[in-house]
Amino acid sequence: MKALHFDGRNLALCDVEKPEREGEALVRVLKSGICKTDLEIIRGYAKFRGTLGHEFVGIVERAESSDWIGKRVVGEINVGCGRCHVCKQGDSRHCSDRTVLGILGRDGAHAEYLTLPLRNLLKVPDGVSDEEAVFVEPLSAAYAITEQVEILPETKVLVIGDGKLGLLCAMTLALKSKDVSILGKHKQKLDIAESQNINSILLESLAKLPKKSFDVVVEASGNKTGFEIALEMIKPRGKLVLKSTFHGSTKAEMWKVVVEEISIVGSRCGRFAPALELLERKQIHVTKLISEEFSINEGLKAFEKASQKGVLKVLISM
Repeated sequence: MKALHFDGRNLALCDVEKPEREGEALVRVLKSGICKTDLEIIRGYAKFRGTLGHEFVGIVERAESSDWIGKRVVGEINVGCGRCHVCKQGDSRHCSDRTVLGILGRDGAHAEYLTLPLRNLLKVPDGVSDEEAVFVEPLSAAYAITEQVEILPETKVLVIGDGKLGLLCAMTLALKSKDVSILGKHKQKLDIAESQNINSILLESLAKLPKKSFDVVVEASGNKTGFEIALEMIKPRGKLVLKSTFHGSTKAEMWKVVVEEISIVGSRCGRFAPALELLERKQIHVTKLISEEFSINEGLKAFEKASQKGVLKVLISM
């Protein structure tokens, strides 16, 4: 099968064997989405080697349960050991022995086939298109914020970053709060947020914005400076949610966190079921975030496109 494989130095379109893991379902990938994490892995983040990709929609071709065969699915990306205390509590996202699709110890979704345990798969409702279903993973990560931090209608929220994740964070937070703003560099991206009744702020106008004026700040810029901006904009005793993952380190004046008594919340993956419900109910419109789609044969070109400034979601079709 064809797969986009990263060897630690170079990304290449390769012919590899179909994946096979005992007890896991074989999924034929229909479409996959290129994530900022994929781009960061190529730059050295996570030291991953193998087939990239963790956002996908596909068809189950082989499974221990015949009820799943032929079903259109998405899949939770964290596969826990199933034995530890964390897994037994039903949250493999924090299993110390987990593998992560296309990120840690497990080949990913930028390929014609992948494998996952049936417990990781969720059936896609008929009313959700393939293009929408590809967004379930990042949408679930965005919606997870509302499960970690209480967001009330009057909560004043700022999202830093107008990339794919930042926009999804703003959209999901706007389902809870009447006062959500997003800060970014690209007017065309911010216009998408404006169409969803979200306040948009260009970075060049940041100096005009009152400091320490937001109850909750979500840092989703994927940039080292995002944390510094967040500390400037958050109210004393506010909550700072960190979403960015990137190759590199962040310098921060942590004394500000102490003096202002700021709560920092790390936020990574979310549950897929709520994200599927949002898409099925048409509460979140994600297709506006698609910049372009390429075939797997043009996979390297797709990555080049995804790495360009101002580009949103790039899809790969199998």
